[in-house]
Amino acid sequence: MINNVIIYYFSGTGNSKNVASWLHESATQMGINCQLLNIAAMERRIENNPANALIIIVSPVHGFNYPPLVLNFIARFPKGHNRVFLMCTRAGMLIGKYNLPGLSGMTFYLSSLILTLKGYKISGMIPVDLPSNWVSIHPGLNRPTVDYLYRRNHKKIIAIAQSIFSGKGVWTGLRDIIQDVLVMPVSLGYYFIGRFLFSKSFYASRECNDCDLCLQACPAKAIIKIDNRPFWTFRCESCMKCIANCPKKAIETAHGFIIGYLFLASMLTGLMFYYFERYVFQIESGFLKWIADSALTILLLGIAYRIIHYLMRFSFIERIMVFTSLTRFKFWGKERLRFFKVTSD
Repeated sequence: MINNVIIYYFSGTGNSKNVASWLHESATQMGINCQLLNIAAMERRIENNPANALIIIVSPVHGFNYPPLVLNFIARFPKGHNRVFLMCTRAGMLIGKYNLPGLSGMTFYLSSLILTLKGYKISGMIPVDLPSNWVSIHPGLNRPTVDYLYRRNHKKIIAIAQSIFSGKGVWTGLRDIIQDVLVMPVSLGYYFIGRFLFSKSFYASRECNDCDLCLQACPAKAIIKIDNRPFWTFRCESCMKCIANCPKKAIETAHGFIIGYLFLASMLTGLMFYYFERYVFQIESGFLKWIADSALTILLLGIAYRIIHYLMRFSFIERIMVFTSLTRFKFWGKERLRFFKVTSD
């Protein structure tokens, strides 16, 4: 029987926080000493973990990997010999009567490698398919779907907790290894490019009342104030906590801006590379050309987002941004993120 457990978690809209809380509840009922620690709230690097403690890390999957904030936390983890369980909450969906699971990608494998090199023993890889919150990509899930996925997975976590705290290994994550390997290239693309595109897709409409709740609640400290309005930096993890918590429903995803930017950026970067290779030198390596193109695309995105942020002080531009954002339409249902059983940090 395990006597000491430390649960580290990162959460946006509440999925991973709830999994961590369910585990904590089970441990407490079994008389196990259990600490519940929010990774985003930890200001100092961990110096060491108690030698006898079982460690559980719970985080959502972003782009088929742990978010950079969590990966950086794991990379800074001190050396040790504890047993570690890696858990992730994935984008669960429900189509008719069928539960559609998400994919973990390289979530477990990269983190396992890092921790194993530090001396830890990986004792389990456990995915949990809770409601997808990525309203930048798809409409919000309805309440019956959200409630069903919570009920189903709450029971699942209680059963898993019994196995974990009795000393058994749990390797359900390995069932998806073939699909996970196939999407690993997407994981890399998201980490080096995609997450930066998504970070610049958020903005506050004129409904914003300057309450600064989004700045205060952002777990990645990615939102700042520029021109007296919220401004999303490249640190954004796209966890959706800002959208879910905004009391005025003022935060939108700039679908029109991102689509228009990608179209214009592809032409602009193409022209720049054409003249560069014609008058300076030819880049022979396709990989180096991809790196240069990606870096230039992200640089131009930062400039374009700053310009749009400035121009949104004008009502005409602000209205264009709003009416080209799917999240502002009722059918998209961004307010359904409030159905999630978010627990306080």
